[in-house]
Amino acid sequence: MNDNGATKRPYIICHMMASVDGRIDCDMTEKIGGDEYYDALAGLDCDSTLSGRVTMQMHYALPGTFEPRDTTPIGHESVHKAAGGGYEIATDTHGRLLWPDRTDDGQPLLVITCEDVPAEYLETLRQKGISWIATGHGHIDLGRAMELLATDFGVRRLAIVGGGHINGGFLSRGLLDEVSIVIGAGIDGRSGMTAVFDGIDDPDRPVTLLRLTGVRRIGDDSVWLRYAVR
Repeated sequence: MNDNGATKRPYIICHMMASVDGRIDCDMTEKIGGDEYYDALAGLDCDSTLSGRVTMQMHYALPGTFEPRDTTPIGHESVHKAAGGGYEIATDTHGRLLWPDRTDDGQPLLVITCEDVPAEYLETLRQKGISWIATGHGHIDLGRAMELLATDFGVRRLAIVGGGHINGGFLSRGLLDEVSIVIGAGIDGRSGMTAVFDGIDDPDRPVTLLRLTGVRRIGDDSVWLRYAVR
């Protein structure tokens, strides 16, 4: 249940570091900030974090793509809990990412995918000690996945930490409770670079209104902004 008690899902915060012009390219943001992003994230008191497939491919998954020998889909909603506690969560709609065995001391991995994913992929996750949620046909049912995170995995506060398209997916489905942005002291300006929220195709979608809840200088030159989603 979220902090407001309104729905049976975690309280969800989009937390990003961006340039003054709202771009979030990782190589660029590393040049305009130090530990401010992680200091602010720690201050959000989130027990779990979630990233999209592209971000996970860049920073956490193994090289290559999963190639099933049998493409038979799981075909129904499926949940597997391999470990308890807070989670590092990846969305991977079609089950393409390769993962190492989860034997480190960090947060356990949880993969969210759709019901069209090959059953063989989920079995591979199980053998590696990785939890999963498979829900939705053709795409991940994010709303249902968030319900399952709360009821089956005990996730209370979830930080969405990248990138722009997964942020846009949560925004378009009305799943965000809060937006947390660390603005670094720099301007990107390059055309085609992903923004904090991106990938929404509906040109007539109304603007999402926010209510400012906090402004704080963080680090030497960055500003931490917090907004509640109205």
